[in-house]
Amino acid sequence: MRVLILGGGTIGRSIAQVLRGEFDIVIVEQDEIRAKSLSESGFHVIHGDFSYTASLLKAGINKTDLVIITTMDIGKIKRTIQTIKNNNPEVPILVLLPDNITAEELTSQIKEEFENEVKIDYAISPREAIIKAIVEMVEDIGKRKNAILLAKKLSEIKQKTDSLLIVMHDNPDPDAMASAAALQVIAQNMGLKTTIVYGGEITHHENRAFVNLLGLDMRKVSPGSYEIKRYSAIALVDCQPNGNVGILDNEDLKKVEILVDHHQLLQNLEERLPKNAFFDVRPEVNATSSIMVEYLKHLNIEVNEILGTSLFYGIYIDTKKFSKLNHIDLEALAFLAGKVDYDILEKIESPDISTETAEILARAILNRKMYKNIVISNVGFITNRDAIPESADFLLRLEGVNTVLVFGIVDDRIEISARTRDVRINVGKVLKEAFGDIGSGGGHPQSGGARIPLGIFKLAKDKDSLLKLVEEAITEKFLEALNAKEG
Repeated sequence: MRVLILGGGTIGRSIAQVLRGEFDIVIVEQDEIRAKSLSESGFHVIHGDFSYTASLLKAGINKTDLVIITTMDIGKIKRTIQTIKNNNPEVPILVLLPDNITAEELTSQIKEEFENEVKIDYAISPREAIIKAIVEMVEDIGKRKNAILLAKKLSEIKQKTDSLLIVMHDNPDPDAMASAAALQVIAQNMGLKTTIVYGGEITHHENRAFVNLLGLDMRKVSPGSYEIKRYSAIALVDCQPNGNVGILDNEDLKKVEILVDHHQLLQNLEERLPKNAFFDVRPEVNATSSIMVEYLKHLNIEVNEILGTSLFYGIYIDTKKFSKLNHIDLEALAFLAGKVDYDILEKIESPDISTETAEILARAILNRKMYKNIVISNVGFITNRDAIPESADFLLRLEGVNTVLVFGIVDDRIEISARTRDVRINVGKVLKEAFGDIGSGGGHPQSGGARIPLGIFKLAKDKDSLLKLVEEAITEKFLEALNAKEG
């Protein structure tokens, strides 16, 4: 892929440095000293004004696959876009936008000044990019803070006692059991002895299989029992007194040091618990297991397959088989990819989630890319073609998503499934338009599929290169057919 970078200043040079070796890079730079410096550093440099046709022709604009404009001079940006489109109307353009203008405003000004309609394919505002990066960093700091506060509380407990009682609700489900097991690992990592207890029954056959197959050590206890009274520190996981746990009396509640739950905090509960207790109650998260994964991740605690499988299944059950997920749940699933024993899952739960389907679902989550409200996901090389439409069905249920395309490579072909709930889109027709000329595609207004022979893609030097080429081609064709090119 040939990339033309217009401007060899700090930004242009940095971009070229990162892309060098992976793409064929050409830099056009007007300043003679800067152009010489870039050339001495091993870059392919054209010395000239990139808003002029002669410079662009010398740089090979006619055989360029992408142009990146790095200048912040609005006048020069407009002239350059016009010159590019005059010489290669099809080449995509990526523009770094100054803070005081949008892509739409820039397009409108070009139309007014040059009486010509042009399309800016990709636009990035450095200011907005910085704000987004800062917001993401702040969110990450917030997540780390919760984990650090939990570790601090466990350290405080360790100063007073060597043991912690972890209490689940009376009839624990997989989410409660997995969360208790995760807290046990975290507490043991801090040097505490732990016991996990509940007061009711584990009756559901899948839940009993969950306990047995994963070898989870959990004990049934009675209210007022010695097993409770002998502990001076108690943690509540996925449960709240007078809500779904009845084995603790008022004296026991005074010993509660930790409460982690995804259910709404019950009225007046905080008044009944110690003021310095660690609370992490998040009703917006759909499984307590997801919160526990966040702790494990940010405390850098190793997750083995038993714990990973427990947490994965806990999220699976409490999100109604992944039909109800927020970003914390999704991040947890992505973190657990590769830490799950799918053979055990299959034995626990059955035909709903086969070994490879679960693996492919994890890949679909991890590899998903958002283009506004469109999700495209590459699940790589697989043998189970049926898992592709199942992954597409699942991704369509995510909040803010109305159209999904999932693809994978099966034998010598690319298999594609797409779904939409946007009534303005006939996805069957979109697939036919996008891939009919290189394979076959079609279906119904809300669902469809396509199949493409690998053909020329087989010329890629290795599997990673093959996947990258396939992903670029499918993404471009699908978004173009939807009239929703990335911007």
